[in-house]
Amino acid sequence: RVLITVKAAPNPSITHGETVCVAGVLIGDYGATGWIRLYPINFRHLPTATEDFKKYDIVTVECQPAGEARLESWKPNMSTLHVETNLPPWKRRQQLLEPIIDDSMCRIRRDASADARARSLALVRPTEILGFRLEPHPGWSKDEQSKIDAYVNQLELDVFEEAQDKTPLEPPRFRGFYKWRCAEPKCTTHEQSIIDWEFVALQRHLWNRSDADAQAAIRKRFYDEICAPGNDVAFYVGNQAKRPQTFSILGVYYPKKAT
Repeated sequence: RVLITVKAAPNPSITHGETVCVAGVLIGDYGATGWIRLYPINFRHLPTATEDFKKYDIVTVECQPAGEARLESWKPNMSTLHVETNLPPWKRRQQLLEPIIDDSMCRIRRDASADARARSLALVRPTEILGFRLEPHPGWSKDEQSKIDAYVNQLELDVFEEAQDKTPLEPPRFRGFYKWRCAEPKCTTHEQSIIDWEFVALQRHLWNRSDADAQAAIRKRFYDEICAPGNDVAFYVGNQAKRPQTFSILGVYYPKKAT
């Protein structure tokens, strides 16, 4: 039983064409009991019955260990996924999430660097958000592009896959980064890339805008609005299987500050 808190942007996959990492907190009888990563999920090819689950839904789903070092990673059987309810902003979400918010990104990175089986997901509250930066996306790497090409070619050859969407996954126009400081006394700041599904989806929506207009709209949403002074911001972070010490921002938690 999982409260979905994160949908990461799609990534190229040779087996699935594109995959999405979904993460959340395990829900027990008395609240959150830990973190879980559901991977891989191909949203483009999900059965209709399960394709509409969204952030802050509570779902049940059968899973098995993903067979990697990160203990939070589980492979879901998407045909078993059932949406129980959606938690509206923000009171009920806060009741589950506030008790598990961390304040030290530095410690989480140290632990992951020392042991690949250390915690790979967290919700961390910054003491200070120092900036937000955008840069042009360099495009898919040769390895990523070869995965996309191989999958599309596979679909073209498969006579039983006529109904499948064969459109290759396009990279977003921009990469984004938050720079921030955690509560660790000797923190030298963190600058982490944003791989939130909503960050990429907004860019798709702005496809017909100039670069300058699109960047202004992205900055307004992800910095001016989400990180507004009146919001009690925390970052959902997750690391990479191949580089456990490297964490990215998977999403933002931003209820209003108590008055």
